[in-house]
Amino acid sequence: MPRQAVPARHETSAPTDEPDPAARTEGALDRVRSELARWTAPDARQERLRADYLAHVRAHGTAALTKGGHPAHLTASCVVLSEDLAETLLCFHRKGQFWVQLGGHLEASDRSLLDAARREAREESGAMTVQILGEAPFDLDRHALSGGWTCAEHLDVGFVAVVPRAAAVAASDESEAVAWWPVSALPADSVSGLADRVSRARRHAAHVTG
Repeated sequence: MPRQAVPARHETSAPTDEPDPAARTEGALDRVRSELARWTAPDARQERLRADYLAHVRAHGTAALTKGGHPAHLTASCVVLSEDLAETLLCFHRKGQFWVQLGGHLEASDRSLLDAARREAREESGAMTVQILGEAPFDLDRHALSGGWTCAEHLDVGFVAVVPRAAAVAASDESEAVAWWPVSALPADSVSGLADRVSRARRHAAHVTG
């Protein structure tokens, strides 16, 4: 069995000298467009998703970035791997009751998808050191939600990070546990498609690190 961590609450201090929220969101929208526009998709399916994401953002503007905006909106996730790429750090989602990679909705403080993925990885792992591998996503994953979720659809953008296997980890309030799992033996109650995403993340990590 993987090592499970005791849930811990993560708090952040109130920011000071914050820019106007509307201006900040418009700036984030521009950076999200840029991130998606310059990303080179690895295959035809991912390229179609990239085009769909850009069209969705153009059509709905800042509402496409927030949970309280359009029912279908962008999210940012982060597949966290051990330094040898042999294990992945997953959280057991409290509401969904499944194991899944770290990630979530964009917040007003996030300047880009990359910033959102980095923040989510830190908050949901409790790890002090989270090293994002490169600045580009490794994949896109669009999926509908049903069964009591307030969101209709997530247009997820996935990044890869490395956390030292010996690092102390702790679950956030949204999870019941966080634990390392061998990439070759993910839990049976994982979210659909997780094994494929972890495999793509490992290939991306191996390419980035050479």
